[in-house]
Parts: sequence; C-alpha cells; structure tokens
Amino acid sequence: MPAPERRTLLILGGTAEAAQLARAAVAEFGPNLTVITSLAGRTSSPAPVAGAKRRGGFGGAEGLAAYLREAAIDLVIDATHPFAAQISRHARLAAAAANAPRLALLRPPWRQEAGDRWIEAPDLEEAARALPALGRRVLLTIGARGLDAFAGCEDIAFVVRLIEAPRAALPLRHAELVIGRPPFTLDEERQLLHGRAIACLVAKASGGARPAKLAAARELGLPVVMVACPPPEPGESVASVAAAMAWIAARLGTAVVVER
Repeated sequence: MPAPERRTLLILGGTAEAAQLARAAVAEFGPNLTVITSLAGRTSSPAPVAGAKRRGGFGGAEGLAAYLREAAIDLVIDATHPFAAQISRHARLAAAAANAPRLALLRPPWRQEAGDRWIEAPDLEEAARALPALGRRVLLTIGARGLDAFAGCEDIAFVVRLIEAPRAALPLRHAELVIGRPPFTLDEERQLLHGRAIACLVAKASGGARPAKLAAARELGLPVVMVACPPPEPGESVASVAAAMAWIAARLGTAVVVER
C-alpha cells in the first residue's frame, strides 16, 4: 500500500496556542505533515517552536498568497494574536486566492467575575480618555504598538510592561518600563500592582487563559480598562487546539487524533 502523500501546514503564530498546536501536530502527524510556523519577528528572542520556523512579514495579502503557492502550502491555520487583525485579514484573502483551506484558532473571550471592575473601551483612544477619572498611576499591558494613543495623558504616570525593551523611546511624558515575559504568577502581579501603587490597569480583551493580572486587580479592587477585541475574520474557526487538531486530521484522512 503506498504511503500517504506528505502535506504542508502553515501556522500563523506568535501565540502560546500556536506553539502548542505546532508541538501537537508534529508529534501526531509528523510522518505525513510538514509543519511551518510563521512569526512576525516583533521580538528578537521568540519562544522555540516545533517543526520549521519562518520569521518576518509576507508583503501583504498578495505576498502571502505567493508564498502559499511557492511553498506548496496545503493547509493554513491562523493562530495569531486576537488583536493582529491585519494579518488575519491577509490570511483570509491569501488563502482564498491560493485555494488553500484556512482555519482560525480563536480564543474564548474572558467573562467578568464577581468583584471585577471592568470599564469597557472600544479602542485604545477611548481607553486613554477614561483614565483621568480612574487614577494617576496606570499599568499598561497592551504591548508596544498603540502606546501613542496615551501620549496626551500628560498628568498620568505610566508603568509600561513589555516583553523586551523597545528600540525607540516611549511616547509618554511620565513612564517607567518593566520588562518581563508572560505568563506571570498571581504573586508577581500582586507585587507589581501594590509595589508601584498602581491605581488602574489597561488591558486588551485577548481571551484564552485568564491572566493573573485580572485576579490581582480584582483582589486589590482596582479598575481595569478593557479594550475590546476586533471582530474575527469570517470563515471556519475553532476555539481549542484539540479542535484544530481534529480539523487537520480530517483533511489528512487520519482516523485517530491523540488529544494533547
């Protein structure tokens, strides 16, 4: 009986879920599937991933479509950050142009729990406008992109937490930089919020595993300005790595999937 044809999967990654999916796919489908994870290259030292790795942009939807054809990509899974709206849109358009099946791996949204003090904001600009009424020392956990939205908050002292130091100066009048790679423990978050006298936290509603910073803010009674997640691109989607593995298996004609 001839061996099944080897296929190629492109994971648009950069998230913990993407890394988990790459590990599971390599372990489960290794003999029949080449797994390539694409990283945007925004951090100089990304976490390791299983299988092959590609870094850098594609040059828009047309560039990604060309790559899908040139690399003979059979399947595409978009497991990028929920706020990476542009690459998700490019993935949808490119997969359609290259006639490659595409799946979005989405995170389940966070839900407020008893004691949470969330102020929902539709975007970063609205989040910035909410801050003067909430406190004078604010922790920003929104990443390096989008800090310009808070440049007009001249009377607020910010603590900005990033994975690595930015190349350019922060566009904020009063700012302290904290470097750290998540996940963080509840005790670490308590110490950060209490030790720096944080009055308010700004976070993106990224979904997935609930981070300890939300529990720490709830314990301390601090308000959290929660920036709304952009709507996902239309198309087939799942909300777990196990479901994404089942999607791959169905397209490879594999009968059994080991959940990891």
